Amino acid sequence: MGTPRIDILTLFPEYFQGPFTVSMVRRAVAKKAMDLRVHDLRKFTTDKHHTADDVPYGGGAGMVMKPEPLVKALTALKKGRKKVKTILMSPQGKRFNHSKAMELSREKALILVCGHYEGLDERVMKYIDEEISLGDFVMTGGEPASAVIVDSLMRFLPGVVGDKRSVEKDSFFNGLLDYPHYTRPRSFKGMAVPEVLLSGNHALIERWRKKESFRSTLRKRPDLLEGVTLTEEDRKLLSEVRKELGE
Repeated sequence: MGTPRIDILTLFPEYFQGPFTVSMVRRAVAKKAMDLRVHDLRKFTTDKHHTADDVPYGGGAGMVMKPEPLVKALTALKKGRKKVKTILMSPQGKRFNHSKAMELSREKALILVCGHYEGLDERVMKYIDEEISLGDFVMTGGEPASAVIVDSLMRFLPGVVGDKRSVEKDSFFNGLLDYPHYTRPRSFKGMAVPEVLLSGNHALIERWRKKESFRSTLRKRPDLLEGVTLTEEDRKLLSEVRKELGE
Protein backbone atom coordinates (compact mmCIF):
# COMPACT_ATOMS: atom_id res chain seq x y z
CA MET A 1 0.00 0.00 0.00
CA GLY A 2 2.86 2.40 0.71
CA THR A 3 3.29 5.15 3.25
CA PRO A 4 0.52 7.78 3.14
CA ARG A 5 1.77 11.22 2.17
CA ILE A 6 0.44 14.48 3.61
CA ASP A 7 1.47 17.81 2.08
CA ILE A 8 0.66 21.06 3.89
CA LEU A 9 0.58 24.29 1.92
CA THR A 10 1.05 27.34 4.14
CA LEU A 11 2.25 30.94 4.30
CA PHE A 12 3.87 30.18 7.67
CA PRO A 13 5.80 26.88 7.55
CA GLU A 14 7.61 27.78 10.77
CA TYR A 15 4.31 27.30 12.63
CA PHE A 16 4.70 23.53 12.32
CA GLN A 17 8.17 23.36 13.85
CA GLY A 18 6.52 22.91 17.23
CA PRO A 19 3.59 20.50 16.78
CA PHE A 20 5.31 18.31 14.19
CA THR A 21 8.61 17.83 16.01
CA VAL A 22 7.30 16.43 19.30
CA SER A 23 5.31 13.53 20.70
CA MET A 24 3.50 11.03 18.48
CA VAL A 25 3.63 13.04 15.25
CA ARG A 26 7.42 13.02 15.43
CA ARG A 27 7.32 9.29 16.17
CA ALA A 28 4.98 8.62 13.24
CA VAL A 29 7.33 10.43 10.86
CA ALA A 30 10.40 8.69 12.29
CA LYS A 31 8.73 5.30 11.87
CA LYS A 32 7.73 6.27 8.32
CA ALA A 33 4.11 5.62 9.19
CA MET A 34 3.41 8.78 7.19
CA ASP A 35 5.32 11.04 4.84
CA LEU A 36 4.67 14.56 6.16
CA ARG A 37 5.84 17.58 4.13
CA VAL A 38 5.32 21.30 4.78
CA HIS A 39 5.56 23.72 1.83
CA ASP A 40 6.00 27.49 1.88
CA LEU A 41 3.39 29.01 -0.43
CA ARG A 42 5.56 32.09 -0.97
CA LYS A 43 8.06 29.95 -2.88
CA PHE A 44 5.45 29.60 -5.61
CA THR A 45 5.12 33.37 -6.12
CA THR A 46 6.89 35.13 -9.01
CA ASP A 47 7.50 38.71 -7.83
CA LYS A 48 10.49 39.87 -5.79
CA HIS A 49 8.33 40.59 -2.74
CA HIS A 50 6.80 37.08 -2.78
CA THR A 51 3.30 38.49 -2.71
CA ALA A 52 0.62 35.91 -1.92
CA ASP A 53 -2.33 38.24 -1.21
CA ASP A 54 -4.00 41.31 -2.69
CA VAL A 55 -6.94 43.68 -2.11
CA PRO A 56 -10.41 42.34 -3.00
CA TYR A 57 -12.22 43.44 -6.14
CA GLY A 58 -15.29 45.49 -5.21
CA GLY A 59 -13.61 46.90 -2.12
CA GLY A 60 -13.99 45.84 1.48
CA ALA A 61 -11.81 45.08 4.46
CA GLY A 62 -8.95 42.61 4.53
CA MET A 63 -6.91 40.85 1.89
CA VAL A 64 -7.53 37.85 -0.35
CA MET A 65 -5.08 35.06 -1.17
CA LYS A 66 -4.01 35.31 -4.82
CA PRO A 67 -4.91 32.45 -7.21
CA GLU A 68 -1.59 32.21 -9.10
CA PRO A 69 0.70 30.91 -6.32
CA LEU A 70 -1.98 28.59 -4.94
CA VAL A 71 -2.75 26.95 -8.27
CA LYS A 72 0.94 26.77 -9.18
CA ALA A 73 1.68 25.04 -5.88
CA LEU A 74 -1.22 22.60 -6.15
CA THR A 75 -0.30 21.74 -9.73
CA ALA A 76 3.32 21.07 -8.74
CA LEU A 77 2.33 18.91 -5.76
CA LYS A 78 -0.09 16.82 -7.82
CA LYS A 79 2.14 16.36 -10.84
CA GLY A 80 2.65 12.70 -11.72
CA ARG A 81 0.46 11.50 -8.84
CA LYS A 82 -2.97 9.89 -8.80
CA LYS A 83 -5.88 10.38 -6.41
CA VAL A 84 -4.50 13.26 -4.38
CA LYS A 85 -7.27 14.67 -2.17
CA THR A 86 -7.03 18.43 -1.63
CA ILE A 87 -8.63 19.91 1.48
CA LEU A 88 -8.99 23.57 2.38
CA MET A 89 -9.06 24.58 6.04
CA SER A 90 -12.07 26.89 6.10
CA PRO A 91 -14.73 28.07 8.60
CA GLN A 92 -17.22 27.35 5.81
CA GLY A 93 -16.31 23.67 5.66
CA LYS A 94 -17.93 20.61 7.17
CA ARG A 95 -17.14 20.15 10.83
CA PHE A 96 -14.23 17.80 11.55
CA ASN A 97 -15.02 14.80 13.73
CA HIS A 98 -13.87 11.29 14.65
CA SER A 99 -15.43 9.68 11.58
CA LYS A 100 -13.73 12.16 9.27
CA ALA A 101 -10.36 11.50 10.95
CA MET A 102 -10.77 7.77 10.31
CA GLU A 103 -11.82 8.45 6.72
CA LEU A 104 -8.81 10.67 6.02
CA SER A 105 -6.43 8.16 7.60
CA ARG A 106 -7.33 5.78 4.77
CA GLU A 107 -6.30 8.27 2.07
CA LYS A 108 -2.90 7.63 0.50
CA ALA A 109 -2.30 11.25 -0.54
CA LEU A 110 -3.60 14.44 1.06
CA ILE A 111 -2.91 18.12 0.51
CA LEU A 112 -4.02 20.42 3.32
CA VAL A 113 -4.32 24.07 2.27
CA CYS A 114 -4.09 26.63 5.08
CA GLY A 115 -6.35 29.56 4.31
CA HIS A 116 -5.61 33.09 5.53
CA TYR A 117 -6.89 36.66 5.54
CA GLU A 118 -10.46 36.99 4.18
CA GLY A 119 -10.05 33.71 2.33
CA LEU A 120 -8.76 32.73 -1.07
CA ASP A 121 -9.72 33.75 -4.59
CA GLU A 122 -12.89 31.83 -5.47
CA ARG A 123 -11.34 30.59 -8.72
CA VAL A 124 -8.99 28.37 -6.73
CA MET A 125 -11.99 26.34 -5.48
CA LYS A 126 -11.91 24.46 -8.78
CA TYR A 127 -8.77 22.77 -7.43
CA ILE A 128 -10.20 21.99 -3.96
CA ASP A 129 -11.99 18.70 -3.24
CA GLU A 130 -13.33 19.47 0.21
CA GLU A 131 -13.49 22.15 2.90
CA ILE A 132 -13.06 21.26 6.58
CA SER A 133 -13.69 23.34 9.70
CA LEU A 134 -12.89 22.63 13.34
CA GLY A 135 -16.07 24.38 14.44
CA ASP A 136 -18.23 27.47 14.21
CA PHE A 137 -15.51 29.99 14.93
CA VAL A 138 -12.82 31.82 12.98
CA MET A 139 -9.05 31.57 13.49
CA THR A 140 -6.30 33.73 12.04
CA GLY A 141 -5.27 30.95 9.67
CA GLY A 142 -5.63 27.28 8.78
CA GLU A 143 -2.37 26.14 10.39
CA PRO A 144 -3.86 25.13 13.78
CA ALA A 145 -6.62 23.19 12.02
CA SER A 146 -4.10 21.36 9.81
CA ALA A 147 -2.04 20.40 12.85
CA VAL A 148 -5.14 19.08 14.61
CA ILE A 149 -6.20 17.02 11.60
CA VAL A 150 -2.75 15.46 11.17
CA ASP A 151 -2.55 14.66 14.89
CA SER A 152 -5.98 13.06 14.85
CA LEU A 153 -5.75 10.96 11.70
CA MET A 154 -2.22 9.66 12.27
CA ARG A 155 -3.37 7.75 15.38
CA PHE A 156 -5.18 5.34 13.04
CA LEU A 157 -2.09 4.61 10.94
CA PRO A 158 -0.41 1.24 11.48
CA GLY A 159 2.56 1.34 13.85
CA VAL A 160 1.88 4.78 15.35
CA VAL A 161 0.07 3.78 18.55
CA GLY A 162 1.79 0.89 20.31
CA ASP A 163 -1.39 -0.74 21.59
CA LYS A 164 -4.24 -0.66 19.06
CA ARG A 165 -6.71 -1.21 21.90
CA SER A 166 -5.98 2.26 23.27
CA VAL A 167 -7.30 3.76 20.02
CA GLU A 168 -10.35 1.51 20.04
CA LYS A 169 -11.21 2.60 23.58
CA ASP A 170 -10.91 6.32 22.86
CA SER A 171 -13.83 8.69 23.16
CA PHE A 172 -16.05 8.63 20.05
CA PHE A 173 -14.64 5.33 18.71
CA ASN A 174 -17.91 3.57 19.54
CA GLY A 175 -19.97 6.76 19.54
CA LEU A 176 -19.65 7.30 23.30
CA LEU A 177 -17.33 9.28 25.54
CA ASP A 178 -14.50 7.45 27.27
CA TYR A 179 -14.72 5.97 30.76
CA PRO A 180 -12.64 7.36 33.70
CA HIS A 181 -9.02 6.25 34.05
CA TYR A 182 -6.93 5.72 37.20
CA THR A 183 -3.30 4.94 38.00
CA ARG A 184 -1.07 4.89 41.10
CA PRO A 185 -1.25 5.90 43.89
CA ARG A 186 -4.20 3.82 45.04
CA SER A 187 -5.37 6.66 47.27
CA PHE A 188 -4.80 10.35 46.55
CA LYS A 189 -5.91 13.15 48.87
CA GLY A 190 -8.64 10.93 50.30
CA MET A 191 -9.86 9.82 46.86
CA ALA A 192 -9.59 6.08 46.23
CA VAL A 193 -9.44 4.06 43.03
CA PRO A 194 -12.77 2.22 42.50
CA GLU A 195 -12.53 -1.24 44.04
CA VAL A 196 -13.78 -2.96 40.90
CA LEU A 197 -10.60 -1.94 39.07
CA LEU A 198 -8.53 -3.71 41.72
CA SER A 199 -10.63 -6.89 41.68
CA GLY A 200 -8.91 -8.64 38.79
CA ASN A 201 -12.33 -9.64 37.48
CA HIS A 202 -12.10 -8.59 33.84
CA ALA A 203 -15.79 -9.12 33.09
CA LEU A 204 -16.81 -6.84 35.98
CA ILE A 205 -14.21 -4.28 34.97
CA GLU A 206 -15.48 -4.18 31.38
CA ARG A 207 -19.07 -3.82 32.61
CA TRP A 208 -18.04 -0.96 34.94
CA ARG A 209 -16.16 0.79 32.14
CA LYS A 210 -19.10 0.52 29.74
CA LYS A 211 -21.45 1.82 32.39
CA GLU A 212 -19.18 4.76 33.22
CA SER A 213 -18.88 5.49 29.52
CA PHE A 214 -22.66 5.84 29.41
CA ARG A 215 -22.55 8.01 32.53
CA SER A 216 -19.97 10.38 31.04
CA THR A 217 -21.92 10.59 27.79
CA LEU A 218 -25.22 11.29 29.53
CA ARG A 219 -23.70 14.01 31.69
CA LYS A 220 -21.54 15.73 29.06
CA ARG A 221 -22.80 14.87 25.54
CA PRO A 222 -26.26 13.23 25.69
CA ASP A 223 -26.76 14.11 22.03
CA LEU A 224 -24.26 11.41 21.07
CA LEU A 225 -26.61 8.68 22.23
CA GLU A 226 -28.97 9.46 19.37
CA GLY A 227 -26.56 7.94 16.88
CA VAL A 228 -25.49 4.86 18.87
CA THR A 229 -26.80 1.35 18.24
CA LEU A 230 -27.42 -0.30 21.62
CA THR A 231 -27.50 -3.99 22.52
CA GLU A 232 -29.92 -5.35 25.12
CA GLU A 233 -27.12 -5.28 27.69
CA ASP A 234 -26.30 -1.69 26.74
CA ARG A 235 -29.91 -0.67 27.32
CA LYS A 236 -29.85 -2.27 30.76
CA LEU A 237 -26.67 -0.41 31.70
CA LEU A 238 -28.03 2.85 30.34
CA SER A 239 -31.23 2.39 32.33
CA GLU A 240 -29.20 1.79 35.51
CA VAL A 241 -27.21 4.97 34.91
CA ARG A 242 -30.34 7.02 34.24
CA LYS A 243 -31.86 5.85 37.52
CA GLU A 244 -28.64 6.67 39.42
CA LEU A 245 -28.60 10.13 37.86
CA GLY A 246 -32.25 10.64 38.77
CA GLU A 247 -33.48 10.88 35.19
